[in-house]
Amino acid sequence: MKRLVALAFVAVLGVAGCTAPEAQLGPDGKPLPRVYRISSGDVSKIQFRLLDSVNALRQARGVSPLQLNAALNAAAATHARDMSVQNRPWHFGSDGSSPLDRATRAGYPGMLLGENISETFETELETLAAWMQMPDTANVVLDPNARDLGFSFYQESNGKIWWTMVTGDGSAALSVPSTGS
Repeated sequence: MKRLVALAFVAVLGVAGCTAPEAQLGPDGKPLPRVYRISSGDVSKIQFRLLDSVNALRQARGVSPLQLNAALNAAAATHARDMSVQNRPWHFGSDGSSPLDRATRAGYPGMLLGENISETFETELETLAAWMQMPDTANVVLDPNARDLGFSFYQESNGKIWWTMVTGDGSAALSVPSTGS
């Protein structure tokens, strides 16, 4: 009998562990949003998830895929952090730098083509979806001249995320050095 009670107890615990946690409700009765927390180990996963999504969108439009570029990633990371410090989403750095200035400083040898920014609590894919809703930002994602992508973010302790995406033409990778005669 003790075994039967013990088995029943274990079964009840097992079923209780399978149920979804109850969502917290706000004053309007709707579920409260959960904060999208990013750990330091997720950086490259997030960058590649966004790259894959961008390339799927580009492929659907018949545009060549992009590749991640370390210099553009660095320029994007610098600007994401700087926007947080300034507490405003805009394309100019606190030192007056433009997106082109930041790409050059980061060592990008090609031509910078565009920059998308966002201040949000949303994931990278939700942010990409929002960029695709606006013609100006969708044009950055789908620019047929783009070959390189830089993407990074800065997350504040309250969960707010500052996203920056930049694209470049990869012209340095396309150029062939001349062999003087």
